[in-house]
Amino acid sequence: MQRTYLALAGAGLAATTLQAVTTPLAEAAGVFDSQPVEASQFAVLAKPVGFADWSLVLIEQTANGQPCWQARPDGLVDASMNRFDSKGICTSYAGSNAYSLRVAGQDLASRYRLRLSQVGDELQLQAMSPADTTLLLVGRGQVSRRDPEGFVPIKLESDWQLNRRVFGQQTLNHIYFAASSPLEQLIAQAGGGSLEKVQPISSEGPGSLGRVLGSMARGGELETGPIALQVIPFRE
Repeated sequence: MQRTYLALAGAGLAATTLQAVTTPLAEAAGVFDSQPVEASQFAVLAKPVGFADWSLVLIEQTANGQPCWQARPDGLVDASMNRFDSKGICTSYAGSNAYSLRVAGQDLASRYRLRLSQVGDELQLQAMSPADTTLLLVGRGQVSRRDPEGFVPIKLESDWQLNRRVFGQQTLNHIYFAASSPLEQLIAQAGGGSLEKVQPISSEGPGSLGRVLGSMARGGELETGPIALQVIPFRE
């Protein structure tokens, strides 16, 4: 009887402790609110890093004065804030602590991360999650050329906008890439884009080796029968 009582008491204590821990965690998900920002006061930029990498940077014109960024004739953007005392005039946001994803009023910083991926001449701002291989396309820009001092402007897709994190009545220096549509809808619209996309090899003519390799690259099965190869006559 004593053992049964102790077991029940222990179970009750564990349940109480678990509730005490999980309740604040559950409530924490709804601690922050958000509000739209004036899009014209922000620049979403991709900064070249090294030979092939990119870093996401946001610049905000917080007060009138010298412009914090300027468009260049070659399509890139000059971060002019680096050439004058921009304190109180410009604010930059860089790194996962400065911005995150928010979908349908829910913070997804713990589930999704933002990355820049170059596909040909296009630079894509993608949101990705380890739990789902579907990529959410948040924005894109054109890479006219790679310049260590030139930033690529990123234009957000129609579903996305910039919001500011709000705590109570206080606005914070944290920016959301926000979408009002449910996450399931965004995933469905993305069409199940996989993290690993194989570019098919072009083929020329039926039964050619290029066609077979192209089929393999697209995940198809090998064709049965002999492969027709082009025979080049020998000439002295």
